[in-house]
Amino acid sequence: MTIRVVRLGSTRAADEGLRIGTVRRPPRGVPKSEFASRDWYDVWFPTLAPSPATIAQAHAARSEADWRAFAKAYRHEMTAPEATHALDLLAALSRQTDLTVGCYCERPEHCHRSTLAALLRERGAEVDERS
Repeated sequence: MTIRVVRLGSTRAADEGLRIGTVRRPPRGVPKSEFASRDWYDVWFPTLAPSPATIAQAHAARSEADWRAFAKAYRHEMTAPEATHALDLLAALSRQTDLTVGCYCERPEHCHRSTLAALLRERGAEVDERS
């Protein structure tokens, strides 16, 4: 079993399982009833999204040092008990079923989802980063 890490809105793979949106806000201009059918996500799970302040840090990043600082800040946020429990749960579920997590960002290397993938791997999840 595996956790795929994708860009939300991308075409779904046939075997990707439940798609989880690890984003702070739902997609704009899309009715809630169409989130799944338009390949955004099946379940919204903002617990694993960066805080607004950390998102602002990512948007302001201009260098690799800035991106590393963003990843460090996001990793720190993911040490909160609620986030830790959520990461542990997803890693455990991934050993039983296929799951997908994602974000809207175009470039995974400049997005929290690359750090999220690493955090899940550290908890024993098999991760497939398809972007």
